[in-house]
Amino acid sequence: MGKRVGMLDEVRGITYILMIIYHLYYDLAFVYAMQLPDMVHVIFRIVQPLSNIFLFVAGASSVYSSNNFRRGAKYFFLAMILTFVTATAMPSEAIIFGVLHFLGIAAMIYGFIGKYTEVIPSAIGVIGFLLLFVLTYNLPRGYLGTEGIFSMPLPGQLYSHYWLFPLGFPAPDFVSSDYFPLLPYLFIFLAGASFGVYLKSGRAPKGLYKNRFSGLAFLGRHGLWIYLLHQPVIILVLEVIFKLTGQRTMFL
Repeated sequence: MGKRVGMLDEVRGITYILMIIYHLYYDLAFVYAMQLPDMVHVIFRIVQPLSNIFLFVAGASSVYSSNNFRRGAKYFFLAMILTFVTATAMPSEAIIFGVLHFLGIAAMIYGFIGKYTEVIPSAIGVIGFLLLFVLTYNLPRGYLGTEGIFSMPLPGQLYSHYWLFPLGFPAPDFVSSDYFPLLPYLFIFLAGASFGVYLKSGRAPKGLYKNRFSGLAFLGRHGLWIYLLHQPVIILVLEVIFKLTGQRTMFL
C-alpha cells in the first residue's frame, strides 16, 4: 500500500501548529526578552519535547519517498540558506544545525540504509531504536543514559573538536538557536521509519489511512514552506505590533 496515510499528515499538521506557537513563545521570551508568567515557561518546557513526534512522523514518511537522497539533499540545501540568512540578519540567533539540517542528512542516510533497516520486524525496530534514542538522549550533554537511573560520562575529548557538532558532540563554544544533532535524533527518525514500514504494509487499522481533518492534513503536506516562512512572519508581525505600541523593536 503506497498511498498517503491520513494520520501522518494530520499529526504532522498538529506538530507544525505547536512549532509555530512554540517559536512565538521563544521569540517573545528570548529574542525580545519579554517578561512572561512563570506558568508559560513551565507549559512550554513540557511542549518542547513534542518535537520528537515530528521527527518520528518524518521517519515514517520517508518510507513512502521515491528518492530519499534527493529529498534530503533539497532539505539540506534549504537549511544552508537558512543558516546564511539567520547568521547575517540575526547573528545571535543563527541556526547552525537545526531540524531542517538534521532532516536533510537523516533522509540521505535513510536513502542508503533503508533497505537494510526495513527488513527488521517493525515492532522490534520501533522498540529498539526508541531504546537507543533514550540511551543517547543526553549525549550532547556529555553522557549516555538518564541521570538518576543510569549514566556513563563520555570522554571530554569528543567535545573538544568544533566540527563534531553534527554528530552530537558540541564544543563548549558551539551555539545554534535550533540544534538537532544526528545523535540522538537519528534513532527516533529510524523508529518512525520502522513504524512506516508497518503502515505501508497495509496491516495497520484502516482508520489510520483516512483523512478526517482536511485542514490539518493540508498543513502536514505543506510543512516545508511552513517551516521556512513561519519565523520570518512571526518576527515581522511582532515588529509591526511593537512598533505601533511604542515598544522596543529589532529592525523597524
